[in-house]
Amino acid sequence: MHIKDKEWWKETVIYQVYPRSFKDSNGDGVGDLPGLISKLDYIQSLGVGLVWLNPIYASPNDDNGYDISNYEAISPIFGTISDFNTLLAGLHARGIKLVMDLVVNHTSDEHPWFVESRKSRDNQYRDYYHWWPAEKGKPPHRYSFFDKKGEAWQYDAATDSYYLHYFSNKQPDLNWENPKVRQEIYQMMKFWLDKGIDGYRLDAISYISKDTTWPVLTKKELVEKYDNDWSYFYARGPKLHEYLHEMNQEVLSKYPNMVTIAETPGIEKEDALKFVHDDRKELHMLYHFKGMGLGYSKEGFKRPDPKGYSLPEFKKLYTEWNDVFAKEGWGTIYLGNHDQPRMLSRWGNDAPEFRVPSSKLLMTFLLTMRSTPIFYNGDELGMANIKFESIQDYRDIETLYMFHYLQAQNEDVDQFIKDQQYGARDNSRTPFQWNATPCAGFSTCDPWIRVNADHVYINQEAQDADGNSPLNYFRHLVQLRKDHLELIYGDYHLYDADHKQVYTYTRTLEKTATLVILNFSNDLVQYLIPKTLHKKEFQLISNNETSLQQEGHELALLPWQALIFKLK
Repeated sequence: MHIKDKEWWKETVIYQVYPRSFKDSNGDGVGDLPGLISKLDYIQSLGVGLVWLNPIYASPNDDNGYDISNYEAISPIFGTISDFNTLLAGLHARGIKLVMDLVVNHTSDEHPWFVESRKSRDNQYRDYYHWWPAEKGKPPHRYSFFDKKGEAWQYDAATDSYYLHYFSNKQPDLNWENPKVRQEIYQMMKFWLDKGIDGYRLDAISYISKDTTWPVLTKKELVEKYDNDWSYFYARGPKLHEYLHEMNQEVLSKYPNMVTIAETPGIEKEDALKFVHDDRKELHMLYHFKGMGLGYSKEGFKRPDPKGYSLPEFKKLYTEWNDVFAKEGWGTIYLGNHDQPRMLSRWGNDAPEFRVPSSKLLMTFLLTMRSTPIFYNGDELGMANIKFESIQDYRDIETLYMFHYLQAQNEDVDQFIKDQQYGARDNSRTPFQWNATPCAGFSTCDPWIRVNADHVYINQEAQDADGNSPLNYFRHLVQLRKDHLELIYGDYHLYDADHKQVYTYTRTLEKTATLVILNFSNDLVQYLIPKTLHKKEFQLISNNETSLQQEGHELALLPWQALIFKLK
């Protein structure tokens, strides 16, 4: 069987580890590298082939490590470089690769480059960042995602100037227009690749290029050209692809077995192949944000639409993104990560009667689509949103800054807290639930963020022993994907696009075909298998329930039932 463009990173399953919340080895309430090392056998048991590790570099932790003060040092809260070497060797010994999170749109304001940059206007590091002299007046407005006033230019009295920060004011943006900055970054990338890591997840990489003529962007322009979303403006820097091509030439091409996963906020499907088409020699895979907006109201910040998300819209979006990579390039697919709430609570149903089947259905979707699936730690257990009721419980900069921003605008902050129970990033950052003990087996003391009370019945230890658990179903599906190459490389074809409850598609590779039927609802659904498939023989190879109600081509689908058939 010949498959065009076979690659290990297309065939793997990515497991994202948020180290701060994974496993604490020393009882300080924060997860660390020795804790992660102690759980490598568990990660191996999942069948995954690649770990994406959230940032572990030296950092003041304004944004949980996405504000880096030293790219070549490990933060002491996580351990030492020796611990890192042990982790890398332990993963490789188990046949698992490691991708590190690389944050190069910005640094911490405590990074030596910025400490120097703000000392004087003629400092040799001044042009490592974007500065605007105050005598020119206020700079043209740029929006900050993590600023109480939404302002991305911060006044700095030391040199009577403003510096740019798309994120918090402790995360100044690097000046990629300066070739010295780019060379520093490339050297740092080689430092970790020479240690033997297998690639990078590139944080906010679509934002690195800036139009340094600093054009004024009017509200009208923002609405009409960029859908009132600053991401779409920020992702269109004039030299973005020139820089990514240079990064490929200077670094990536010199490590032929490595992989890059680009986080690309603000891009449309028409832009995607510019990043990952083979001929462009830039990056390998990307992930987009288009799906993450479904199910939110246009009012409020991450306010859930009372009607939920529309399944036909969900199908349309993921089908269109499949089509982007149908012939060239490659994508990833995810429904949760450290920047999103729990997959189960967002896309399934975390009520007790639906939690198990809906978590399994979402796994089935991710592992049978034509992309490399990314799973966030804990989603294999069906972990759910914690749904904090007070701002005091939150630790995430996004929630805290938005709370203060809305408060300053005299908005309804009580409603905001209710909305955050659905959409807050901290919902996914609560400690991993290893067992039913008071701290869920994560730590021996109070953790940095509260443990979800549901850990007494949702935990790894209990699920390991239960053959029908989400955890064991996840292992089954990962193996199924390995055994059925059509689930990796096969063509995707959607059926019944307008059905409001059932998502049906086939994956076909030469003469091998698989049918996937997913009931995305709380209802028992009578469903007729599409007529064009009636001449086929159906062999059931996966079912997230213990029974199947079928008469001929008619199915009575249980709530959140997920079925996979081999077609002959």
